[in-house]
Amino acid sequence: MLVLQNLSYSHPNQDVLFDGLQLALEPHHKSALVGNNGAGKSTLLRLLAGLLPPTAGRISTDSAPYYVPQHFGQYNHLTLAQALGVADKLTALHQILAGEATEAAMAVLDDDWTLEERCHEALAYWQLAALPLTQPLAELSGGQKTKVFLAGLNIHRPELVLLDEPSNHLDTAGRQLLYDYIQTTSSTLLVVSHDRQLLNLLDSVYELSPRGLTLYGGNYDFYAEQKQLENQALAQEVHSREKQLRKAREVARQALERKQKQDARGRKNQDKAGLPAIVLNTMRNNAENSTARLQGQHTEKTGQLAQELTDLRRELPAADKMKFGFDNSALHAGKVLVTAEAVNFTYPVGPPLWPQPLSLQIRSGERIALRGSNGAGKTTLIRLLLGPAAPTQGTVQRAACRAVYIDQDYSLLPAQGTLYELAQHFNQAAMPEHEVKIRLARFLFGKDTWDQPGQSLSGGEKMRLALCGLTLSQQAPDLIVLDEPTNNLDLQNIAILTAALNEYAGTLLVVSHDAAFLADIGVARTIAL
Repeated sequence: MLVLQNLSYSHPNQDVLFDGLQLALEPHHKSALVGNNGAGKSTLLRLLAGLLPPTAGRISTDSAPYYVPQHFGQYNHLTLAQALGVADKLTALHQILAGEATEAAMAVLDDDWTLEERCHEALAYWQLAALPLTQPLAELSGGQKTKVFLAGLNIHRPELVLLDEPSNHLDTAGRQLLYDYIQTTSSTLLVVSHDRQLLNLLDSVYELSPRGLTLYGGNYDFYAEQKQLENQALAQEVHSREKQLRKAREVARQALERKQKQDARGRKNQDKAGLPAIVLNTMRNNAENSTARLQGQHTEKTGQLAQELTDLRRELPAADKMKFGFDNSALHAGKVLVTAEAVNFTYPVGPPLWPQPLSLQIRSGERIALRGSNGAGKTTLIRLLLGPAAPTQGTVQRAACRAVYIDQDYSLLPAQGTLYELAQHFNQAAMPEHEVKIRLARFLFGKDTWDQPGQSLSGGEKMRLALCGLTLSQQAPDLIVLDEPTNNLDLQNIAILTAALNEYAGTLLVVSHDAAFLADIGVARTIAL
């Protein structure tokens, strides 16, 4: 069982990330942890794994958790055996088998005689059979590193498992192995993920937000339905408050006009009455004070309504607040953009990349998924189709069209500059400064962010800025190529990207293993490698 009691965490600069979290996860229960970027999901998992100390509160568990992180750079100096936490036991086992059965070695091994066999079986299960346990982790791809840590599940068989975006770098076959594990394990699971197919395999969803942890007693589809109902109610409340604010401002205006007319009539009558100047001044001061009090009362009321409305609008889903404004591609539907005939590619050392040469065609208006296992050559094929690379066999013909390639690192964004300067990089039409800033605001970049360094942007923010840049370009792209676009995005930013792509009327070629995302953006054809 996992229990959180009044858990709080503050950054070293004393900024509070979350405060007073409560959670009780029953044995064998499988739960998702979702929330917007910056809510603290990964930090919470690290707290539960014992890698960070909480600022306040208590964490109670019946067993030591097994943690699979989202990023692995901090482990690059380790071998597979060290990363899996079995190096000392394997050393002891080999010493004993070599005839050095010391008490120390026997104590370290602790009768775990099948450890090495279990390690090889686990690595083979996760498609890593060729890797020795002495292999440095630094030499592996992102997907391979993920599979190494997932192999630890088979080796250690932990009762409590914490998974942080476990499907991020996995290909389709690797994801299926992960789904199978989640469905069959009896371990208690807490999973951070944006993979909706994975999230639908879990029993419940915890949402982490500024309000704390909110439990939704069903899988992701149930959670999404409940959130839609909540957001509809929120939108109605926003609309109602907008009406109240307009009415309050109109009432204030009318009341002030009536008071000013009444004061004017009073001054006119006072002048006719021939009252002494001191009396007139007193009466006029009283009238002015009365007008000021009335105005102050209405200002306080409208100010309170305006603040409540601002607070409500902050809670609206980001996709509902964005305006994309993509221009349509100038090409007619069905125009042949790229034709590849019997192409293959060979590196300086080794055989051709594909066992059989590839032939394919991309037409204007199509939405195509490019799928294949890790190492199948998806990125190389994109480079052949777009032109930076040339095939060593076959031909590629390209029609005159504007293609934009958005990779996982958003390298189409300049490396240096403020957010506003990065946006100006795309301003080929020489739009005035205020228009560029209007476009930035449409993509949720307020004026307080315009001077922010581009290097500090999150994956979701880089995605929004890249999309904003496309709307600033002189001409809409005829073809957008996306390489694993959802890998570093949370559910909110995936929703934003989906809405943007559904508004875009050009051609899409998308490398992705996210079946739900591909369905949502209307992919109708798949190129499989």
